Amino acid sequence: MSEVWGFSGAPVSTAGGPALTTLVEGSSFCISSATGNIDEGAPAGLFVRDTRVVSEWVLEVDGAPLEPLTVSVPDPFRATFVTRARPRPGHAESTMLVLRERVVGDGMRETVRVRNLGREAAGMTLELQVGADFADLFEVKEGRVRGHRGISANAHPDIMEIRQDHRGHSRSILVAPQGDRVHVKPGYIVWHAVVPPRGEWSCTVLVESTVDGHSLTLATHDDAGRYALASRRASAWRAGSPVVHTTHPGLTRTLARSVEDLGALRIDDAENPDRVTVAAGAPWFMALFGRDSILASWMTLPIDTRLALGTLQALAERQGKSVNPISEEEPGRILHEVRFGSDSEPVRGGAQVYYGSADSTPLFVMLLGELRRWGLAPADVSALLPAADLALEWITTFGDRDGDGFVEYHRATDRGLRNQGWKDSFDGVNFADGRLADAPIALCEVQGYTYSAYLARAHFAREAGDEALSARWASLAADLRAAFNERFWLPDRGWFAVGLDRDKRPIDALASNMGHCLWTGIIDEDKAEAVAAHLLGPDLFSGWGVRTLGESMGSYNPLSYHNGSVWPHDNAIIAAGLVRYGFVAEAQRVAEGILDAAEAFGGRLPELFCGFQRSEFDRPVPFPTSCAPQAWAAAAPLHLLRTLLRFAPSVPHGEVHLAPIIPAVYLPLRLDNVALGGARVSLEVTADGFVVEGLPDGVVVVPDPRRPITDLRQ
Repeated sequence: MSEVWGFSGAPVSTAGGPALTTLVEGSSFCISSATGNIDEGAPAGLFVRDTRVVSEWVLEVDGAPLEPLTVSVPDPFRATFVTRARPRPGHAESTMLVLRERVVGDGMRETVRVRNLGREAAGMTLELQVGADFADLFEVKEGRVRGHRGISANAHPDIMEIRQDHRGHSRSILVAPQGDRVHVKPGYIVWHAVVPPRGEWSCTVLVESTVDGHSLTLATHDDAGRYALASRRASAWRAGSPVVHTTHPGLTRTLARSVEDLGALRIDDAENPDRVTVAAGAPWFMALFGRDSILASWMTLPIDTRLALGTLQALAERQGKSVNPISEEEPGRILHEVRFGSDSEPVRGGAQVYYGSADSTPLFVMLLGELRRWGLAPADVSALLPAADLALEWITTFGDRDGDGFVEYHRATDRGLRNQGWKDSFDGVNFADGRLADAPIALCEVQGYTYSAYLARAHFAREAGDEALSARWASLAADLRAAFNERFWLPDRGWFAVGLDRDKRPIDALASNMGHCLWTGIIDEDKAEAVAAHLLGPDLFSGWGVRTLGESMGSYNPLSYHNGSVWPHDNAIIAAGLVRYGFVAEAQRVAEGILDAAEAFGGRLPELFCGFQRSEFDRPVPFPTSCAPQAWAAAAPLHLLRTLLRFAPSVPHGEVHLAPIIPAVYLPLRLDNVALGGARVSLEVTADGFVVEGLPDGVVVVPDPRRPITDLRQ
């Protein structure tokens, strides 16, 4: 039995082979080659509810494969694969253009158009091979797909059914072709066509997916159904998103790409039509995650605060209620991820949710506090405050099992994640000499998140007029800050330990984690300068960004997942932390490095990239199994721009702090349509100053950086 939640390898690589195209709609996605084919045995397919419902989808003309020309992706959920067939008999060049127009939802619709560019009619046979292995997403992701039981394929005159009955569940797809002279066989659909000279012939195939007899189809026979709805959603998202105007084309392209990708990663809640959450990323993480969804929606606040609100509401509904060692559920705990595939069922205790995360719970409270700053209505705060209090109760009980004031993690069984912070690979937490740390582990950034969560609750209590409760949480925050700066600081090294191990020994590696501690404000002022110097020093800073682990550390490897790579979201948080402590030049260097990397990647930042020095390679080196689009990577440029603007709203107090530090290379810059407190704000920054328009009534600009987070008047 495999460790579904505790998988310690890397996702199967899709690099090095033919270019792949990924289409995304809601939590469904489709990965295929540049011809539109899904080849059997490849890490590709149509995935619905974490199950690969189409594992083979290969179109051939006259028994020969198609040749790719280009792929057009006008929307995240639809594409046109432009290909050509082999030359006709007696011709040296092809005269047959084959267009495959695909729309993805919880099913798929594909229209094939064959255009005859020749001067005489062309007879041809089109054959579509169709297969479904109903493999769990984890199996495909980890490259361990095995033979699946209980699968049958049946053909009827006008429809094909592939079905699996296994472990008390049924899954099936119905494949319905349209067009003249079509024949359906188990695993094959064949058309015999005659295409007139300079004319066109077309056919359509629909895939309907079904789980336990319930149809999940979103692709319809015409364009009026889900296709139109998805188009309206995409258009509305673009219309409601900020627009940047700058003479720097790289920044413009990067921010536009970020907005597009974040729109594609939104997930509708079928039971709550007005609620939208954000998936962690494509292709392997198209689901609600605790940490990832919270941080991505935090960074996306300038676009739409409703995404963060929907994420909090969805997480609150799934908040832990009982103790289950298999899924690591505990009362008040915020989940790590939601999954629906069959492969994880035996190891998750029959649940669809896994809770093995040390940081999702304090981050939940942090985000609620930040949302209030952006103008979240008091009624929405009141509705979520009970969940925040349950989360804080988990922090002070289950989170701090030994009562030392720090939040630790230790997986409940060998099926869970060994490491439960954001560096959750099996070797992601290690000592300077390369030894792995043993749990229970108290991570430095988790203490920072907890500190900020305590302060957020103190603010809510003060706003409600409960000074005693406010003082209680403020006191807990102060005690945690003092203990943290005493126990985690390494005076002989000049940096903070990554964490404390099971024996309360400092885990002394030089790592990027302490940048998150700057962001939350838990670091004492007298230690911040040394931290900033190390973050921007040659050991950690590659020129493209801050590496996860220092070059001199025993486990350093620029090709690794968490031990020397560069993660855009990590750097966006670090830059915000540097600005919080007044290290402007350092924050600008980090921001420019990441934005330069984004430009090198064509505007789309990947989940991570390799940590080689910029002086060694003139472009950032891609990480082969990096996900793209990835929500918090897509959101990182937005957060960097907010950081460079030093844009810090406090709508309940009628203030927006704004003190731009945007590097000259990006100026002049104008940003329109920023969501804030129910209004849409525009601001323009030049070398001579800035202008703000459209602020909510009663809100004024304070042209200074925001006060330190420890000031409870915020």
